[in-house]
Amino acid sequence: MSVQLNSNDFVALADIALHNPDLQQAVGAGTRGGYQRRAETMFAHSREHGEHMRQQAAEAKRRALRKLPDLLEEAERNLIANGWQVAWAEDATEANQLVLDIARRHGVESVTKSKSMLSEELGVNHVMEAAGLRVVETDLGEYIIQLNNETPSHIVAPVMHMTKAEIRDIFVRELDMSPTDDAEEMVAFARKMLREDFLSADMGISGANFLIAETGSIGLVMNEGNGRMCTSLPRVHIALVGIEKVVETVEDYATLTQVLPSSATGQKLTVYTNILNGPGRAAEGDGPEHSYVILVDNGRSQIYGTDYAEALACIRCGACQNACPVYRSTGGHAYGWVYGGPIGAVLTPLLVGLENAQPLPHASSLCGSCKQVCPVDIDLPRMLLDLRRDLVRDGHSKPGWDAAMKLWAVGMTSPARFALGGKAARAGQHIMGDYMPGILGNWSKHRDFPDFAPKSFRQLWRERRDERA
Repeated sequence: MSVQLNSNDFVALADIALHNPDLQQAVGAGTRGGYQRRAETMFAHSREHGEHMRQQAAEAKRRALRKLPDLLEEAERNLIANGWQVAWAEDATEANQLVLDIARRHGVESVTKSKSMLSEELGVNHVMEAAGLRVVETDLGEYIIQLNNETPSHIVAPVMHMTKAEIRDIFVRELDMSPTDDAEEMVAFARKMLREDFLSADMGISGANFLIAETGSIGLVMNEGNGRMCTSLPRVHIALVGIEKVVETVEDYATLTQVLPSSATGQKLTVYTNILNGPGRAAEGDGPEHSYVILVDNGRSQIYGTDYAEALACIRCGACQNACPVYRSTGGHAYGWVYGGPIGAVLTPLLVGLENAQPLPHASSLCGSCKQVCPVDIDLPRMLLDLRRDLVRDGHSKPGWDAAMKLWAVGMTSPARFALGGKAARAGQHIMGDYMPGILGNWSKHRDFPDFAPKSFRQLWRERRDERA
């Protein structure tokens, strides 16, 4: 793992985010807008139609996972037939070394990158920069956070945590832009700066939204066109592809490229929807001279054989982040690694080790919104509960919490003790009022504690039975 990991600091990082009014404004507005646009687009024809699309997309990804080893071999054969050079990387170290080897082989000095969460996971930028290469993120959001030496806070909108004023100040400080609050002027300025990098880059790096096995093709979706520039203008192109990105057919790709933009940005289709088939042909007049695909494992095969394999179906749309009340409050950086929100709370412990991300399975209210909006119907709440179980099993839960649960079990397994506990709770609330001691005070400090019923269900049942008798 090449990326700094702070996931065990989630509570402290979340507290910082909660006290940042600019972040609260930016993330709140961004997530609410994304959530609403998704619903409008996904169910534009009818709720039934939208749900059918979800299930069709879910089956496409699950079928691919069921056939994963065979589909990867089929994809490799067809990629090679199309002129791609294919390499396999077991972990981040191996993937980064392959990227460096390719760059050195072709005398690369400058690199343009399109948006790739896998490259963030691998820490590719840091490795290339340490080797003396100039690396430029070309997605506008990624470009902004690179200038500010940050990491993405959202899978789709990496700069969601920033306000327009903060972005303006970064451009003024780092690029000597004339101060302006006009968003179009800022975008035009960034576009002008990036155009020089597009034209001069020796190598382009992209991710892959999908790897189509039957044709040996890379599927990319984007709205800015920067991905097309990175994959066609430089003489060398590298596609970093997680092994879980493979799908079986072009028809599956067609389904998934509908639910992905609907869920991610509320679009029927992204502005650019590309299928890449290798290096440029002589008759085409453009395209890279050399095209590489690096198929990356980096912990995915360890997830594949477990009860958490369903997490590999994720298509990185960010819908679960937009729907999650925890993410809406904390933003993505509080999760301490590359992936935030519900999918991050599941993937991060699985990829970096549960002991290195202990708070994340608890970073959820278990409201179920993440599963409800997931375009491939991943059962994230179930996996979050299972990870909580694993924490207890592996001895990572807090001793005080274990003692409290054992005490709770003592009361819940005896009708007499359960009834006594109810009476004690009602009496305690009568004495304490709305103030609750200890950890319960975190609730009553901001809201009224619900009143306990004056009579228990068992008491009401006995009284009803006695009246009938």
